[in-house]
Amino acid sequence: MIIATFAFYLFAVIAVISGTLVIFARNPVHSVLWLILAFFNAAGLFVLLGAEFLAMLLVVVYVGAVAVLFLFVVMMLDLNTLNFREGFQSYMPIGLAIGAVLLAELVMVGGGWALTPELQALRAMPFDAATGVTNTEALGRIIYTDYVYFFQAAGVILLVAMIGAIMLTHREVAGVKRQKVARQFARQPGDTLEVKKVQTGRGI
Repeated sequence: MIIATFAFYLFAVIAVISGTLVIFARNPVHSVLWLILAFFNAAGLFVLLGAEFLAMLLVVVYVGAVAVLFLFVVMMLDLNTLNFREGFQSYMPIGLAIGAVLLAELVMVGGGWALTPELQALRAMPFDAATGVTNTEALGRIIYTDYVYFFQAAGVILLVAMIGAIMLTHREVAGVKRQKVARQFARQPGDTLEVKKVQTGRGI
């Protein structure tokens, strides 16, 4: 029990610190690396909760795919942080106002949150242990029954984000040559090749 408590506080503290550094890191690449560290610690918290499937899903999907995609996009875009900071002061008031509203909403929701004894018991044991339902099967039942529409909406959002990342990487940049596939397919052999007839016993 002591080891589990120590592991929980270790993972939680590192996750909070890495999440904070994601926001305040000056280098976008460093932000993505801190994000990957936060994902790993969140996976450790899922393991402590007994949700091994969610932990592996977080590592495989978010660390192995999403975070790596972010890293590649940031490195390929070659973002100039100085340009982003030019209008920082002008957007500071509205940013602080939105942050204050969100903080007030979180405080109101957290302060008024209450669970009945029945819901507390259900949260402690969502499925009867005697039924032999595994963690993965229980999660699948919940996702594909009660939350199937939210699951599909999340998939559409990820698809749109992936398309947006691809479009950003294919933007036109001055001074950088780009491959034009349609122009290559439309090219005729005579435009680039010239056949020379070489006589026997002579050079070109």
